[in-house]
Amino acid sequence: MIKIIFFDIDGTLVDRRAKALDSTRKAISQAQSQGILCGVATGRSPIHLSEQIDALNFDVFVTYNGQLVYTKDETLYERTFSKAVLEQIVDFADTGNRQLMFGGRLKMEGSSLMRFGQNSKARKLVRFIPKWFPVAAAQNLLIKYRSVKEECRYHELNILNEEIYQCVLLSSAEEMEDLNRQLPDCTITRSNPYVVDIIPQGGSKLRGIMKCIETFGFSLNEVMTFGDNWNDVEMLEGTGIGVAMGNAPDGVKASADFVTATNEDHGIYQAMVHYKIIEEAVYENR
Repeated sequence: MIKIIFFDIDGTLVDRRAKALDSTRKAISQAQSQGILCGVATGRSPIHLSEQIDALNFDVFVTYNGQLVYTKDETLYERTFSKAVLEQIVDFADTGNRQLMFGGRLKMEGSSLMRFGQNSKARKLVRFIPKWFPVAAAQNLLIKYRSVKEECRYHELNILNEEIYQCVLLSSAEEMEDLNRQLPDCTITRSNPYVVDIIPQGGSKLRGIMKCIETFGFSLNEVMTFGDNWNDVEMLEGTGIGVAMGNAPDGVKASADFVTATNEDHGIYQAMVHYKIIEEAVYENR
């Protein structure tokens, strides 16, 4: 029996307008009314998270790809970079003039371009970027022609005196192998074509979920997860029921127990009906 459900955010929980469908809201509400806990499992930070999840009333939050897990009342698990590994990341970014953000508990700092990318309005604009957009060419252009190339631009950030859970790097898919080689003490995962998330080695959404359910006394077989991208694969494979959205890449779909409709076409609702988590009457006139 499913006792807790986790939802990825972008491409899963919300639509292209960064809004949750009415069917999604009602499905989650009915699951909670039956005593099933509901939460997010996201690569995003806890900063302004309520806005990002369209003010849905969740019970638990797995953020920064599993590195920070909490409820409204307490922190259940947290894992940050060691000072040595963080220094390696900073050196890599400064040497290569890379666009990078550092994620702490209360704020994110770094590249002004990346800060804009974390803005809710910018996330809505992303849907208008064509799939053929040349990420690698744009990235190389920024590296070569960035107007201000101060030495040690990241080393001087005040946020580096705080605990850092995750870094977000502008990066094309073509350089994944090179990133893994240059940052061997990190786990690098991708949730969209434009950036990668860098977290402490061995970290993942699944690990954060496992730490969370230890607190509640649940097993992985009692967990249901929803996702649509590559950083969701491990949790889709490792939990009792893994559901891939219809808009997910084929490789992500292959990792799931069930493929539902898209995030624009009531996919969460349909999967929860399929597994009898909720009754179909919860959402009429779809």
